[in-house]
Amino acid sequence: MRLSHASLAVVLTVLVSSVAYSQAPTARPSPNTPDFKVQVWGDIVTRFNMLVGAYVDLRGELEKGLPPLTVTDNPAETRRAERALARRIRAARVTAKEGDIFTPVIGAEFKKVMRLEMSPYTWAVIMDDNPGEFRPRINATYPKRKPLSTVPANILATLPSLPDDIQYRFAGRHLILLDTRARVILDRIPYAIQCSEGEAACRQ
Repeated sequence: MRLSHASLAVVLTVLVSSVAYSQAPTARPSPNTPDFKVQVWGDIVTRFNMLVGAYVDLRGELEKGLPPLTVTDNPAETRRAERALARRIRAARVTAKEGDIFTPVIGAEFKKVMRLEMSPYTWAVIMDDNPGEFRPRINATYPKRKPLSTVPANILATLPSLPDDIQYRFAGRHLILLDTRARVILDRIPYAIQCSEGEAACRQ
């Protein structure tokens, strides 16, 4: 019986070992590795999401009764629907001002996060099709003749995600929040970015 118990113990040990290593072990994070979301953002993301979500809810109410924005071969129809929605948005947000969504605290965190991601390459991508240093007016229409800047993937991956048709864009060094459904500028962070390598390294 002792031999049987010993043999059984060996078999069980082998079985447990094979199960334990059937998947690649998950590496434990180093205790010295900072949790980026917690240490940098804190509850900033929650507050930002609430403010953006409140705007999206408002837009949903304002869209009621308007012709839907659909893909059409007639650009005039698209522009009419876009302008009709924009008029309602501007009227509902007549008192909108800089800092309503990008509050001072939120804006400061955005700047901090983007500073960590900035490099001459990232700067070059942002400036490649940048519309330049015009001053975007809150609640105004984004100018049709100005291009929309590219937001590099590393910046997008770091910033809070946005609902459909709300986008981050750059105007010069300013970061703007744009409703692409109505082409309305919702808010901005003035001089949101700076080149980490110094001005000379980031000149075009």
